[in-house]
Amino acid sequence: MGDETSADRPIDPRPVLVVTGLVQEARIAAGPGMMVICSSSDPKQLRSLLTVFDPTSIRGVVSFGVAGGLDPSLKAGDIVVATEVTAGNARWLSGLSLREEHIARAALKKRRVVRGVLAGAEEVVVAQARKAALRMKTGAAAVDMESHIAAAYAAQYGLPFAALRVISDPAHRTLPSLAKDAIKPNGDIDLPMILRGVARNPAVLRGLVSTGIEFNRALRSLRGARDLLLSGLLAAEHFLENEAMAAAEA
Repeated sequence: MGDETSADRPIDPRPVLVVTGLVQEARIAAGPGMMVICSSSDPKQLRSLLTVFDPTSIRGVVSFGVAGGLDPSLKAGDIVVATEVTAGNARWLSGLSLREEHIARAALKKRRVVRGVLAGAEEVVVAQARKAALRMKTGAAAVDMESHIAAAYAAQYGLPFAALRVISDPAHRTLPSLAKDAIKPNGDIDLPMILRGVARNPAVLRGLVSTGIEFNRALRSLRGARDLLLSGLLAAEHFLENEAMAAAEA
């Protein structure tokens, strides 16, 4: 008998672990075949959640959510499919490699999809100048606070990894500090805190409105990108298999 092909193998019934930062992202990702965790935009909390998680109970890891833009050409709502994730001196390859037909399908729905590097950060990158400096240092298209942790976890346990992020605040945007501070421990937005901040300083209202419009645009795009998760993870699984075969033949 010939060698068993990937098409002959039974489908792995274990869920995909989807790592998110905000409760809105977690709600979008949730569904059959998905096990979702939300870090509340707190890297320390995400690492803590992963330490008590059983890696044998899942078949892969996906980082999914919004991100800050570093590439000046990217607009709110644009989708970044990670080729790799970088943080400090560490780099992790992503197995998410969408076929051209997937990208064409997204384009028909007026969603731009690009491939690029994601930079990992331990805190929100707020200022335009810091975004520009991070872009120059890493060459990354976008930055978020979960992908590097999810990638390191996947690498530690030999799991397929993929990352898909949607631009929320473009490279030219400096986020209002009030928007950054108004994330609750459960990952939701603290609206009363925002209203109190606007009452104290009405000048921040314009920036908050622009940020809110772009965030909602990103969430709409993220909902449309959800169907790319499983197809992307299948590509990640094949990537991991090919890497293992290449290492065995070396």
